[in-house]
Amino acid sequence: MASAPRADAKGLSDLTEAELIRSVLDRGLATQGEIDQCKAIQERLSRKDEHKPLWQIMVEGRALTPNQAKRMLQDAGETPKMREPPGYQLIAPIGQGSMGMVYRARQVSMDRVVALKILLKQLAANKEFIERFHREARIAAKLGHNNVVQAIDSGEFGGHHYFVMEYVDGTNIKQELDKGKVYEEHDALEIILQVAEAMDHAHQKGLIHRDIKPENVMLTKQGVAKLADLGLARLTADEAWAQSEKGIAIGTPYYISPEQIRGAVDVDIRSDIYSLGATLYHMVTGRVPFAGKNATEVMQKHLKMQLVPPDHVNTKLSGGLGQVVETMMAKDRQVRYATPQDLIIDLKNLLEGRPPVIGREGLRASTMESLAEGDETDEMVGSSAKYNAVFEDLAGRINRSRALITILAALLGVAVISNLLLIAAR
Repeated sequence: MASAPRADAKGLSDLTEAELIRSVLDRGLATQGEIDQCKAIQERLSRKDEHKPLWQIMVEGRALTPNQAKRMLQDAGETPKMREPPGYQLIAPIGQGSMGMVYRARQVSMDRVVALKILLKQLAANKEFIERFHREARIAAKLGHNNVVQAIDSGEFGGHHYFVMEYVDGTNIKQELDKGKVYEEHDALEIILQVAEAMDHAHQKGLIHRDIKPENVMLTKQGVAKLADLGLARLTADEAWAQSEKGIAIGTPYYISPEQIRGAVDVDIRSDIYSLGATLYHMVTGRVPFAGKNATEVMQKHLKMQLVPPDHVNTKLSGGLGQVVETMMAKDRQVRYATPQDLIIDLKNLLEGRPPVIGREGLRASTMESLAEGDETDEMVGSSAKYNAVFEDLAGRINRSRALITILAALLGVAVISNLLLIAAR
């Protein structure tokens, strides 16, 4: 076997760790998971004062072969600065999304840390992906809210397309859920309220996100929630765009709304409200609203299966939170909160110890409508024990009516017998 390249070999020693990872991923030489394992080994060695470059650990761990490392050396003729967008210095990779690799970087002119996304090399050859990538930047630039990750810059250098955003020093909800965390009701409501306010800002700008999920809710170390990743966002009024996606299910299966699954062209802010409800459900129960073996099964459940209320899964939750989530995740979007503002009212009520008002009325109206139409599916009526009182009251009235009829019949019988006795006595 060929020996591994030396640590001081020309070229590779000049590559930053971020550049190494980017090069490996672009070439498909190793997966993100393999890289993460090697980084964990590097960190353990560092704690023992044993320092090794990441590429060497990858070779020793067989994530890279010696020959692959040598080829990287041969191709490493450019300096790191030539591989970085003008005015930015890459520091370290943050992670990889569906369209790009995200790095922690420094904006030289402002001397601040930013998040810099670079379109994946294999996608940069497709004009449609390039347009979609820069469209995300333009849409993000329309938003200016403390609970939205801010857009800073975008451009192209040497065939590479990049998008610069505010760097959020913290975590995201998915990372916390993956650790097994189940949020306390009050904490979850405070986070969801902030996201709802971000959605309200986007709604006022005529935008829908279309991919609200735990992974796209960032949390700063100060507890500020920020809505991220506008890669699927679009203008509500853009009919041509909507028609081009007709019949296509757009979103993430665990959190997608029924109308998004159907590929409806008139998707609006109520779809985002549904997805936010699914996110809140996951946060306070520790499980997704609908699970399945594959994406198709999960989406079918969103369309057809009755939702188990979150307060039935986690009995520590209030009935009010259950009502709010059920309203957010109503399969019929006419029953959902019409706007983020309506949702915000109920979230604030819950945080202040008061019951929801808008969600409760919406569910009640839907329940009465189902009864009037003779709806036997019980999709809304039977979804929660909170509505048992409606049926118990109705049953009580019927039972009381039966009892009254019985008493009247008995009295009538006594009267008839008395009359017969009087006639016989004559």
